[in-house]
Amino acid sequence: MTERRNARRYDLSLPIIVRIPAELTDLQEGKTRDISTRGLYFVTEQDLQAGSELDITLTLPSEITHGSEVFVRAAGKVVRVEPRTEGESVRVGVAAVIERYDIIRGENVRNN
Repeated sequence: MTERRNARRYDLSLPIIVRIPAELTDLQEGKTRDISTRGLYFVTEQDLQAGSELDITLTLPSEITHGSEVFVRAAGKVVRVEPRTEGESVRVGVAAVIERYDIIRGENVRNN
C-alpha cells in the first residue's frame, strides 16, 4: 500500500472539541491520536458519518509550543470512521481532512 499523506503526521494525544455545524449538535470531546497541517485522526464517543462537516478546536500545550498555549480552530470534513472498542466502551476513530485553520496564541485569546 502506498503512502497517500502529503504532510508529516505527529503522534499527539491532545484533547479535542468537535461540533457538526449543520446539525447544531452539542460539543463533543475526544482525543487526537495524530495530527498534521492537513488532517487528523481522533477518537470520540460521537457517531460521525463520512462527509460530515466539522468545527474542531484543540489546544497545543505550552510543553509543545515552548511558550504559551496555542489554540487551533479548524474547519474540516470526516473522510473515514472506524468503530473502536476501548475497555468496556465503544468509541469511534475518525479521520478528517482539515480544510482551513486559525492559530491563536493563548495571550491573544485573553485579550479578545
